[in-house]
Formats: sequence, structure tokens, C-alpha cells
Amino acid sequence: MSRYTPRPMARTRRALALLGTIALVAACTATEDPPGSAPATTAPTTTSVSAPPTDPPSPSATAQVTIPTSAFVELPAELRKSPRRTTPVEEALPKLCGNEFGTGGRQVTASAAMTVTYQKAGEPSSNVPQGMIHQTIFTFDGDGASDYLGRLRTAVQACPSYDQSGNRVTVKSQALPSVGDDTLLLTRTWPETSLNGERTGGTATSQIAVARVDTVVTVFDDQGWEGTSGNPAILDRVVRDGVRAIDAWRR
Repeated sequence: MSRYTPRPMARTRRALALLGTIALVAACTATEDPPGSAPATTAPTTTSVSAPPTDPPSPSATAQVTIPTSAFVELPAELRKSPRRTTPVEEALPKLCGNEFGTGGRQVTASAAMTVTYQKAGEPSSNVPQGMIHQTIFTFDGDGASDYLGRLRTAVQACPSYDQSGNRVTVKSQALPSVGDDTLLLTRTWPETSLNGERTGGTATSQIAVARVDTVVTVFDDQGWEGTSGNPAILDRVVRDGVRAIDAWRR
């Protein structure tokens, strides 16, 4: 009896068929997640401005809000010690007894902050700055801006004074007339100290101004250089210029 020996071509076809079957099985198996693996996720999107650290953006917001640099105030050349710079919101917002200014709520759609450093007009460039002003801008959905001012007033009333670096700081609140749609001006007063921390017998003051322009709220925190008093006249000018800048942006 003769033994049949497959021809080389037949062996090749069988091998190719077998390889094709194995490849097909492997392809089907590769689409399944191995046990215990995490499901695939879509890469998160980012925005050009950040939400407040304590309050995520409103889930009802349908459009992404971008706060442009032009919405922030810029000092006139004679008062500008250095160019304005971007600042993290959590560092720009003032703190009194607690986190009064960070309670934007879930109606916040965007926030951003910048800092300007100012000097007295006409001073030589070699002099130290007179102070700096942190400006934060919030945008809100619906009545969020009005609600923010309401919560802020309640929180400030509950904080007539607080301790800071061993000094008692008192807080006085009042309106700032003829600015925006709603305003709040806070004056902080504490015992003045020298550069080495000794009491001088006088007092130092600085101010915080909050203004609403429709659905936007801006917070200005004026800080004198190295713990000295701020400049109320410069802050008043900055607030009014800042409101005009926001109004122009929102038109």
C-alpha cells in the first residue's frame, strides 16, 4: 500500500487557514476588558478659567464661559509699579473669620483673578510699592450673583472682628454708591506695627470692595505693602474702572 504524502502547496494552505482562525479568535478576545480592569474613560475637557476651589461650576451651565484679560482693571501708568499678573483664585480672595468670599455656590460658571501692584503717583521707581490689589471675577447663572452678595453680607455681619497674627482686626461694612448694580465696601482696622513687629500706637487700615454687574461679581482686596495701610483713593478709582471694564466686556 502506498502512503499519501501531502504536496507542499496543500500544507501551506492548511497552515494559512489555521493561522487565520487563531488570529480571528485573538481579535475577538482582545475587545473584552480583562477581569478587574477599569473601564475606558473619555479624557476630561479643560477651560481657560478655573472655578472657585470650594464650589464646582454650575451643572446647568450650557456654554463655557471665558473671562478675558480685558475684563480686569489695569492701573494708569503713573500708579503702576509692575504689570498685572494672573493669580490663583484661592490666593486672591480675602479671608476674615472664615471663607466668606469663597461661597459662590453651584451657580458659579467661571472665576479668575489677577493682581496689580501700585505706587504713589510721581514716586521714583527705586521706592518700594505702596500696596497691591487682588481682583477676582465670578460669573454666575440665574440669580447667583445677587445670592452671592446676600450670603456675603450675612457672613460679614457675623464677623465684626477677628484675630490676625496676634492683632485684633475690626471690620466695618458700608455701601459704595454709584458703582455697578450692587456694592459692598469693607474697612479693616488693626493696631499698626513697625517692620520689626512693635506697636507704634497708631492704627492701620485696608479695604475690600465687592461690586455686582448684572450676573458678574468682582472682589477687590487692597493690601498695603508689608502690612501697612492700603490707599482708599486708589482702591476707589480701581473699583470704578474695574466695573467699567466688566460692563464693556459684557456688552
